[in-house]
Amino acid sequence: MARASTSEKPATASHVLPVVAIVGRPNVGKSTLFNRLVGKRQAIVEDIPGTTRDRLYGDAEWKGRWFTVIDTGGLEPDAEEGYSTLIRDQVHIAMAEADAILFVLDATAGPTAVDREIVDLLRRSEKPVILLANKADNLRRQEAAVEFYELGLDGPMPISAHHGLGVRELQDKLLEILPVAIANTGLAQLRLAIVGRPNVGKSALINAILGRERVIVSAEPGTTRDAVDTPFIYQEHPMVLIDTAGIRRPGKVGGGVEKYSVMRAREAIERCDIAILVLDASQKLAAQDLHVAGYVSDAHKGMIVAANKWDLVEDTEEDRERYANRVLSRLKFTPWAPLAFVSAQAGLNIEGLLDLAVEIGETRSTRIPTSEVNSALREAVTAHPPSSPSGRRLRIKFATQAEINPPTFVFFANDASLIHFSYRRYLENSLRKRFGFEGTAIKLIFRSRDG
Repeated sequence: MARASTSEKPATASHVLPVVAIVGRPNVGKSTLFNRLVGKRQAIVEDIPGTTRDRLYGDAEWKGRWFTVIDTGGLEPDAEEGYSTLIRDQVHIAMAEADAILFVLDATAGPTAVDREIVDLLRRSEKPVILLANKADNLRRQEAAVEFYELGLDGPMPISAHHGLGVRELQDKLLEILPVAIANTGLAQLRLAIVGRPNVGKSALINAILGRERVIVSAEPGTTRDAVDTPFIYQEHPMVLIDTAGIRRPGKVGGGVEKYSVMRAREAIERCDIAILVLDASQKLAAQDLHVAGYVSDAHKGMIVAANKWDLVEDTEEDRERYANRVLSRLKFTPWAPLAFVSAQAGLNIEGLLDLAVEIGETRSTRIPTSEVNSALREAVTAHPPSSPSGRRLRIKFATQAEINPPTFVFFANDASLIHFSYRRYLENSLRKRFGFEGTAIKLIFRSRDG
């Protein structure tokens, strides 16, 4: 695993970090190596060829230096149709972005015809290449790695990504050939998770935002399996886009890779600042859409409801108002989430969507002075005192904003257990009426305090 360090990770977009791309044919252990380098189980690892389809990004640290690692799908250079051609295009983009390439081979199988074809691609890239004979977890396999000399690249490094053998030596070698990261500018990244049920156009929206084929887009539901991070800059605002697998209702989730994909999507919501809930504007709002919105609300994130494929419906003021009323009437538990009409395919209102995200990011960083919070509290309690059905009177004495991202308010009462959920909602609405907080969930905490 990547070792712990007190060195501070640069907070700017990924172009300031050197980039390492991991390539190779299917099922040679690329994702296992990726997880080993970034120090966590970020890529889905299954003994199924083709599990990784998109480019998956993660940041790694070794001896105080940071670099970005890209995991790629299994490469089949001569593929002419299907996912293999899409994966090949993704690998080519990763190689173009990289400062160094890790070419992973299977030490248990020896050189194959596909390996030789990949070598030709690597030579044309003119990038530094480190040849890795993976799965060399015993002496016999380490000795067998000499077979890879015939590929004509520098001598292979025998490693075992699964057991961590040879990984430290690999990391040392990377530091020798990678450029040093540009100094941190101190800008914080705004993390946007693109979420929604399968086949509503999430990956197409990612590609529209970035203006290039960042993730594989296909008409088949379930194309995206991992949560895929892409750092970029929008009008001087560093951002990270997190593409996710479509979230299905719990009862509809299958086993294996799909189970992991839903788990990754839930994790993506947890680590984002703002979730963009993508809906198919040509279809009715589904129960799954409500489930996803519920996950975002429960995690106290910002949220934008993006009505995608708006180019497929008639765009009039009446149509927009009718659609908004229909959607917002179903999403009553997130009335603070704005609705944006977009089309990933036609590029409609993509900049408006990002402008809205920037505004919500600033809102989530808003800090209200304690005096103003208590002024709003006094007005709310005076206008509508809390009821006391148990006979014991609830007294809210004091409130303060404890945190930002999400905006978190702590209320001190004589007995926090007397707070009814309806009065909690009333206090939240009072804060929103006074201070706004459009586009983000806010968190209310109630604590008992004697005296």
